Amino acid sequence: MSARHKLRATLIAAVLLLAACAAGSSRQSTAETLTGILAGDQRKPEERARDLYRHPKETLLFFGLRPEMRVLEVWPEPGWYTEIIAPLLRDKGRYYAGVIAADPANKHATERLEAYRAKLASRPDLFDRVVVATFPGDVGTTIPTGSLDMVVTFRNIHNWMYQGTAGQMFADMYRVLKPGGVLGVVEHRGNPAVPQDPRAKSGYVNEDYAIKLIEAQGFRLVAKSEVNDNPKDTKDYEQGVWTLPPTYRLGDKDRERYAAIGESDRFTLRFVKPRK
Repeated sequence: MSARHKLRATLIAAVLLLAACAAGSSRQSTAETLTGILAGDQRKPEERARDLYRHPKETLLFFGLRPEMRVLEVWPEPGWYTEIIAPLLRDKGRYYAGVIAADPANKHATERLEAYRAKLASRPDLFDRVVVATFPGDVGTTIPTGSLDMVVTFRNIHNWMYQGTAGQMFADMYRVLKPGGVLGVVEHRGNPAVPQDPRAKSGYVNEDYAIKLIEAQGFRLVAKSEVNDNPKDTKDYEQGVWTLPPTYRLGDKDRERYAAIGESDRFTLRFVKPRK
């Protein structure tokens, strides 16, 4: 190899090393920032206790979240992840809260939205830059199409399946992402040996079913993580997933048993909107 070729190879190696270091540093700095946010006083002790099952730092790092991103969380209420993602994005990025549609005739929806807005108002130092919009109602207006770096949603697929809107919801998520943008999904994982109920009345969704549903809207699955798995979850309860904590729908009946199981087994998936 000539001296010129050696110099060129050395320069290329140096550039690649710097790029790798920069990428590692970005992930590391995000992880360090998340550690501080997770310990913040905006989170109540009972919410922090759920980190044991939800693994927020690991989940968000798996999705590839970074502070400079423009990110939409679909149906974030009551705001468990808002308390983590919004502070991370506040200075350099943008957090869109794609909330459920208001319905004055629906007491549950009204209380849910009021509680969420009260949470945001309680900490303007952290949440003053949150963009609240209805999803999917405000797609194309408040939520710009084709410009977001990431969309995330947590334990919502079963709700949309029950309503018969799951395909359209993911189609609208596809619309708002820019080419190469990421979709991060967490959901209660069903038993693959049990045929999927199209309405997911138990709250559980089979992983393969979800992947086909989402990829049918144009997304491509790029990675899976078992960070939120729970092998203790047998998925065969009288009141579905809501039998487990934190809901305990059966009240005190067998409460210790369900507490020992913990929160549900969940799949954690990362999709991408392909570049054309």
